[in-house]
Amino acid sequence: MAHFIDRRLNGKNKSTLNRQRFIRRYKKQIKEAVSDAINKRSVTDTSSGESISIPQRDISEPTFHQGKGGDREQIHPGNDQFSTGDKIKRPQGGQGGGAGEGEASDSGEGEDDFVFSISKDEYLDLLFEDLELPNLQQNQLDKLVQMKTHRAGFCSDGMPSNIDIVRSLQGSLARRVAMSAGKKRELAQLQEQLAALMADPEPDIAAIALMEQEIAQLQKRIGAVPFIDNYDLRFRNYEKQPHPTSKAVMFCIMDVSGSMDQATKDMAKRFYILLYQFLTRSYKDIEVVYIRHHTQAKEVDEQEFFYSQETGGTIVSSALKLMHEIIQERYNAGEWNIYAAQASDGDNWADDTPQCGEILRNKLLNDVRYYAYIEITTRAHQSLWREYEKICQSNDNFAIQHIRSVEDIYPIFRELFKKSRQHQGAA
Repeated sequence: MAHFIDRRLNGKNKSTLNRQRFIRRYKKQIKEAVSDAINKRSVTDTSSGESISIPQRDISEPTFHQGKGGDREQIHPGNDQFSTGDKIKRPQGGQGGGAGEGEASDSGEGEDDFVFSISKDEYLDLLFEDLELPNLQQNQLDKLVQMKTHRAGFCSDGMPSNIDIVRSLQGSLARRVAMSAGKKRELAQLQEQLAALMADPEPDIAAIALMEQEIAQLQKRIGAVPFIDNYDLRFRNYEKQPHPTSKAVMFCIMDVSGSMDQATKDMAKRFYILLYQFLTRSYKDIEVVYIRHHTQAKEVDEQEFFYSQETGGTIVSSALKLMHEIIQERYNAGEWNIYAAQASDGDNWADDTPQCGEILRNKLLNDVRYYAYIEITTRAHQSLWREYEKICQSNDNFAIQHIRSVEDIYPIFRELFKKSRQHQGAA
């Protein structure tokens, strides 16, 4: 039996194999620490790593040691409170009972929690594990293709920037050898004959003149062979080959009316930033469309979506209409996987709420794979939530969640995009 030993050196992270083994072993504790970290800092910091603290008791291992065994009776000097058979009460907190978080030691030594840092990639792997964009399908693979450029040998025609100098010079040398080799051999023979005639004591002047004329003609013909010709040029050839792919687009809709205070907007921003991190990590070919609305809706860029300030009333249907128009113009539902996430505090004109339900039922939900609505408020739900509840009951690709505080953002996000949700919907 052959044995293979991997003696390759580890990278900068020292023992990479041991690190991976450690993360697998204490994955539960690490994931709990990551979940806590998302609530303690801004979601915009998910592009960096994290320092993870694991309690020492969780990484301690059981040990075997030799006990004293048997029945033992000891007399402790200075005992004036207890007699044999007395039961000792449990010490209260703050009275030597270890109510603190550290581990005290009478010898001046103790053990702190184990703290180590994980990289950005490790952090995001743990943060987005078991999550996926629901109902992602590969639509129209025969029509949706990406053309990728590949090298395809050499050709005689092409752009000057693609010329291959080495190949061209090799072709030029081969052509010149082929065209002049015979003439050079004939020239060498004539030169030898001319030298023999001139060495004769009585040279034939006419024969010498004729031979010199033939030599001059051969030299002229050899000199006429060009150093390089268009026939010698070789160009690097590139051709595009089709690669089937599946594309997705994510619509981010947010209410920026006067009823959305700054704290509510900040929570909506965190949810969308977390969503953006998840999308860019999970899918290569995905586009994000940002729509802000109050009484009117407009498509904006990322900067304006998160940081521009607006005031006024709320008409949610304006954003839904704009989303439908954009889908009709740019994103054919037969070719794109369309997803949407809407954030609001629940306020809307009562007369507009039925129109929102009509647009979702008859237009948007027929085109989108998944539509998620998050309501960020501590107040009682209003007409928009009740209308969306009715839609949620009759449509598997529609989901609503309620966010009350910053701590709810990550759990709600996981609930919306966990993998099992797709299988439950299919069932």
